[in-house]
Amino acid sequence: MEATFPALSRRQLWLLMAGLITGMLLAALDQTIVGTALPTIVGELGGINHYSWVVTAYLLASTASTPLYGKMADLVGRRPVFLFSIGVFLAGSLLAGMAQDMTQLIATRGLQGLGAGGLMTLAFTIISDVVSPRERGRYQGVFGAVFGVSAVAGPLVGGYFAETNWRWIFYVNVPLGIAAIVVCYHVLRLVPFQRRPHQLDWLGALLLVAGVSTLLLALSWGGSEYAWGSPVIVGLFAAGVLLGALFLLQESRTSEPILPLRLFRGRTFALANIAGFVLGLVMFGSIIYIPLYLQIVKGASPTRSGFLLLPMMFGVIVTSVLTGRAMSRIGRYKWFPVAGTAILTVGLLLLTRLQVQTSLWLAFGYLTVLGIGLGLCMQSLVLAVQNAITARNMGAGTAAATFFRSLGGAFGVAILGAVLTARLTDGLAARLPAVIAQLPPEQAAAVAASGGAGISVNEPAVIVGLPAPLRDAIRGAFVDALHNVFLATAAVAVVAVLVTLALPDRRLRGPGPQLPADDAEAAALQARTEGSA
Repeated sequence: MEATFPALSRRQLWLLMAGLITGMLLAALDQTIVGTALPTIVGELGGINHYSWVVTAYLLASTASTPLYGKMADLVGRRPVFLFSIGVFLAGSLLAGMAQDMTQLIATRGLQGLGAGGLMTLAFTIISDVVSPRERGRYQGVFGAVFGVSAVAGPLVGGYFAETNWRWIFYVNVPLGIAAIVVCYHVLRLVPFQRRPHQLDWLGALLLVAGVSTLLLALSWGGSEYAWGSPVIVGLFAAGVLLGALFLLQESRTSEPILPLRLFRGRTFALANIAGFVLGLVMFGSIIYIPLYLQIVKGASPTRSGFLLLPMMFGVIVTSVLTGRAMSRIGRYKWFPVAGTAILTVGLLLLTRLQVQTSLWLAFGYLTVLGIGLGLCMQSLVLAVQNAITARNMGAGTAAATFFRSLGGAFGVAILGAVLTARLTDGLAARLPAVIAQLPPEQAAAVAASGGAGISVNEPAVIVGLPAPLRDAIRGAFVDALHNVFLATAAVAVVAVLVTLALPDRRLRGPGPQLPADDAEAAALQARTEGSA
């Protein structure tokens, strides 16, 4: 059956967009806003041993819950599920601001993440209900700009509130979230939805959450809390694989799967999600180290390093908006992610040329290239996924796109973190002993007392205060290690180029989310979907 779109006025549509953008911005900001304030928070609440869990709890909950929100939105409607997710997020924000110890903060951060999982994916899904695929690009391009803003604004806002009152990092979400609820509550009432009998796959949901959480725990703890080859990490990976296999078995047998496996039989859906996973790995796994370069090598403060990322944010914002408009005008999407991943690869290769002496203006140029690549491919891949599925599965399919990108990011942070650590350890071991031996006796004694060759690059402020020869040696070793990270991500980005090249060159559908009659693959998918109803 062909879906129809509500006749929203331009004012109503942009009011809805304002509410969705606010919700998405809150969820995206809270991925990065805590990082610069964590030392201040730990200083007040204590619990340094649980430092990383403030971030990990949010990541676990948001990633694992994303597919559940998508399926629930398909079964009971977008409006109640979106309002529920933002309500959960606001409750978590309010309680996090009131936390009196690290245990409370970690638990409330998990509650925040549980709400954020819905905010991310439902924004894309709701727009798919009110705008045809042909016109959708111009609106989803704005969503892409939101990610660019949050990547830079998060550390800046976190750094500002860390210097005033860190609790406002969480309290500031409340008035913005309430505004989003009010707007979406009224405008979403104009979006029709036909409720259908349903029975949620609770076993599949449990297996999915447990499997994803187990894998993310292994990736978060590996190389930091425990060695990669330790029984704990190996056991977590084995448990994650087993739970994943059980989840796939359950999804192949149930009538209302959380993640319909039949969708992956479609070439466009499968390839776009593979490309999204690779993009997430490259994007989150490499960009996270750019502020470290600015702080360790260029001596920038955490807040100032956020400002220095503005060229990349500019590239993402401008290109996302222009790409969305171009896709709507042209009516096709394929060559945007192809060009984006290719430019992203070039940007990563340029970053391998960063040196200690590289001027900031040249670094800004490299970051702008990176931002342009990201802006070209981020939202075009989501649109490719939505263009390949029926309205019945729009929530689950869109959630899959968000889920795989987030999962790729988690893998990227862990894998590339291991690459950086291994290369940096070797570099420091090769450089520091000889440099320390040449220091004046009093400086050598001071360095030995502070840890000697075991100096950590996780404390840029400490490195700035070291003797110049030692500081230069650490910066040189860090830059060399960073080259390995960017080279590895460039190699992975080439895979994304090849995957996007294999995408079918389909025309964006309109006026509604229906499958094109001339697309044999999509028609077969439509028949399978209707047959399972």
